[in-house]
Amino acid sequence: MTRPGGAGCATTAAADARIPAAHPFVAHRRRAAAAEAAAPQPLWTPENGPLPSLYISHGAPPLLEDVAWMRELHGWARSMPKPKAILIVSAHWESAPLSISSTQPGTELVYDFGGFAPLYYRMRYDTPEATELAQQVVGVLPDTETVHEHRSRGLDHGAWVPLKVMYPDADVPVLQLSIPTHDSTRLLELGRRLRPLREQGVLVVGSGFMTHGLPFVDWHHPDRVPGWSADFDAWAADALARGDVDELAGFRTRAPGMPYAHPTVEHFTPLFVTLGAATVAEAPVTTTVDGYFIGLAKRSFQAA
Repeated sequence: MTRPGGAGCATTAAADARIPAAHPFVAHRRRAAAAEAAAPQPLWTPENGPLPSLYISHGAPPLLEDVAWMRELHGWARSMPKPKAILIVSAHWESAPLSISSTQPGTELVYDFGGFAPLYYRMRYDTPEATELAQQVVGVLPDTETVHEHRSRGLDHGAWVPLKVMYPDADVPVLQLSIPTHDSTRLLELGRRLRPLREQGVLVVGSGFMTHGLPFVDWHHPDRVPGWSADFDAWAADALARGDVDELAGFRTRAPGMPYAHPTVEHFTPLFVTLGAATVAEAPVTTTVDGYFIGLAKRSFQAA
C-alpha cells in the first residue's frame, strides 16, 4: 500500500507537525527531545564493543498511542549507544532470494495495514542513505548468496513503527532485510553471518510479536489474556532464560498454545535471526519489555 497523497509532508518532521496536538505520539516526541537535550545519546564507537541484537514485538499503528509501551521502547533505545546503522528483519516481508529495501533516502514507506486513522497513512520515516550499510551486509554474506535491492520498497510497519518510537529523529540509516525462509536452522545461520555487523556499530533487529493469534483475540474483552497467549509466552520466556535454542526451534510441536499463538509463524521466526546474531546463541537473553497488548504477548529482548 502506498502513501495516498502527502502534499506538504516532504520530511519526517513536516509530517509529524501535522499530527493532532492531542495525539500521544506528539507528547512522546516532546519527551524524546527533552531527554536528548538533557543528556545527548552518545554515538557508538568501537570502544563500546558490539551492539546487542534485538527481538522486538512491534505492534501496528496503535503502538503510537500506547504511552507506556513507547516509553519502554525509547528508554531501551537510549540505554545503548546510538547505532551507526540499523538492519531489521520484519515479519511482514517474506521473500526469497534474500532482499533488502531501498538504500535511497525518501523512498515511500509501506503502509501494510488497514482500518486505522488516516493520519497513519501520512506518516513518514525518512532515514539517511544506506548504501554503506548495504555494502556491509553483502560483505558478510557468502559469495553464493544473492541479495536483491528493491529500489522502490521502503520500510514496512514492522520496521518503521517501532523505530519511529525508538529513534524519532529518523537520523540513523536503516535497511530492511527480507525473511527468506522460516526454517530455524537457516535463520540462525543467517543471523550468525550478520553477527560481525554488530562490531561495526550496526544494530541487528528481528521484529515480530511473541504471540500473534489475531484470529483468536476476544475483541469484546481486549484486556483479557487468553490462556494460549499466556502459556506460549511463559514457555518462550523459560526457554530464552535457559538459552534453550533447540526447544525454541521446536515451537510448532513443543510450545503450549500452538497453533493459536501463531496460526502463521512469521511473527515468531525473526527471533532466530536475533539469536543467531548474538555472540552465543545459547546464552540467556535480557527481557526489556513484557506484558500484553489486546491479549498478545509483547515480550521483547536483547542478546549480547
